[in-house]
Amino acid sequence: MFCRRTAEWVLAAAVFLLPGCAGAPDEPRSADAAHTTSPAPTESLKPSGLQTAVPSSAGSSVSVTPPSAGGFASATPDEGGRASPFPADADEKNRDDSIAVVADADDPLVLVNKTRKLPDGYRPPDLVQPDVPFVPTAPAERRLMRREAARALEELFAAAGRAGLDLKAVSGFRSYETQAALYAYYVRTEGEQHASQFSARPGHSEHQTGLAMDVSSGAVGYALEPSFADTKEGRWLAAHAAEFGFIIRYPKGKEAMTGYAYEPWHIRYVGRDAARAIAASGLTLEEYVALTMAAAGAR
Repeated sequence: MFCRRTAEWVLAAAVFLLPGCAGAPDEPRSADAAHTTSPAPTESLKPSGLQTAVPSSAGSSVSVTPPSAGGFASATPDEGGRASPFPADADEKNRDDSIAVVADADDPLVLVNKTRKLPDGYRPPDLVQPDVPFVPTAPAERRLMRREAARALEELFAAAGRAGLDLKAVSGFRSYETQAALYAYYVRTEGEQHASQFSARPGHSEHQTGLAMDVSSGAVGYALEPSFADTKEGRWLAAHAAEFGFIIRYPKGKEAMTGYAYEPWHIRYVGRDAARAIAASGLTLEEYVALTMAAAGAR
C-alpha cells in the first residue's frame, strides 16, 4: 500500500507525464441488442461499456501515454445504433502514429486501450469456461476467460449466490477476428468517426485479453446499462469484487482518466493484491500501473 504523500507525489508526476489519458471501448450496452440497418457479424453483442488501455504490464518499460479524445465514450457500444452523446476523437486521423504494441500480453496487469494494443491475432493461452450462470444468448466464445480469472470469477459468483443475489455473466473473451468483424460492421453502419467512440478496433479490446467479463442481473433484464449500479447485485459487486481479484474497470467520476463512460457491469481481473490496492486507493488501472512503473523506476 502506498504512503499517501508519496503516492500523491508520484501520481502527480505520472499525470504530468500522461496528459489526457483515455481508455478504450469494446462492448455494447444491452446484451445482444443489434442494429437494424443490416445483419451484425456473427457473435455481435451489445452491452454498454468496454475496454481501456495503458502500459502492458506493471514492470514494462513501454510508454504509458494514453489516447487523446474529444469526449468520453462507452467502452461498450450503445445498443440499437443509438447516437452517442459524446463527440468523436479530435485527432482520430493521427491516432495510428501513437499506437504501441504491449510487451507482455499474458501479464494479468496488461493494459489495453486506444493507444495500447495487443499483438495482431493474439489469443490467450489458457482459455476455459468458468462454471458460472450465463445469459442464454451468450455465444460459446463469449463464455471464455483465462484460467486464473475464470477460477476467481467462480469464487465471486459463489459468494454472490450465498448472498442471495441474481448475477449472470454476459460476455467475456472476444477474439481478434470477432472484434475485427464487429468493428467493421459498426464502421459500415455508423461511419468510422462514430464507430470509434463505442467500439474498439481489433487488438484494442480488453475482452481479447481473456481477463474481462461483463455481468448483469435480472433487475435490469440482464442488460449492460448504468442502472445496474443501483441494483443490489451492482452494489454488492462494487463492494466485493476486489476480494476476488476484480476491479470495476471504468469507474464513475474517472472518465477523464479512462476515456470511457462509467460501466458498473464491466469487471477486470488483475489479481487480489492489485485489486485491493486499486479499490482502497480509488485509482483507475491506468493510474495504478503508472504509479507501479514510477515506483519501480525510483528503486
